[in-house]
Amino acid sequence: MLNEHTLNQLRALRLDGMVAALNDAATHIAASELPFEQRLALLVQREVDWRDSKRLERLLKAARLKVAGACLEDIDWRGSRSLSREVITSLAGGDWLRHGHNVLLTGATGCGKTWLACALGQQAARLGFSVLYARAPRLLEELHVAHGDGSFGKRLAQLARLDLLIIDDFGIAPIAAHERNDLLELLDDRVGTRSTLITSQLPVMAWHAWLDEPTLADAILDRIVHGSHKIALKGESMRKLSKAA
Repeated sequence: MLNEHTLNQLRALRLDGMVAALNDAATHIAASELPFEQRLALLVQREVDWRDSKRLERLLKAARLKVAGACLEDIDWRGSRSLSREVITSLAGGDWLRHGHNVLLTGATGCGKTWLACALGQQAARLGFSVLYARAPRLLEELHVAHGDGSFGKRLAQLARLDLLIIDDFGIAPIAAHERNDLLELLDDRVGTRSTLITSQLPVMAWHAWLDEPTLADAILDRIVHGSHKIALKGESMRKLSKAA
């Protein structure tokens, strides 16, 4: 085993994964018979794995996902939900995030929109993308308050840097004029460069009427609908099915 001085030097260099590997008796015994190059490769890989794990931990904490345990591996594929394995497999690869595309999830209450949105958010974090979950009413209220305290521009800039913004419960309540304007500003900063995932009980074709102002509605929908991946969930409430089980 290395002496404490060397371990402290590794800690000072923030090579905590290597320190953990060197302090792991099982790893030390397994590596003792290996040539130097293989032992070094083993330590480097432990450091890489350590950093990846810590990065994912930070990304998930910052994401504030409503359903923290949701993951694509646990999807309920029962046919009545009209959920395509091909579509989900494609989204899991992350190309939609790399190209700044959007995902629109619609369906009735309880059909699993929020859960699936959080599962896609977790997958995005696994791929190294920054994520934030927010319910539409609270996000719009937050932006409204930001006008009052002078932080609106700063908050928009923060949101614009996110690789994936999840807006849940879109269209759940009437929208005010100032909220339409803030929504347009928010989406305009993200269009074509960052991805937005929106869930809504309303079908996409009803969003224009909900926005209730033709000019702004056209501008907003132009930024989120065209070229997006649309998933319309169907079937019974997953909450009811879970209780029945």
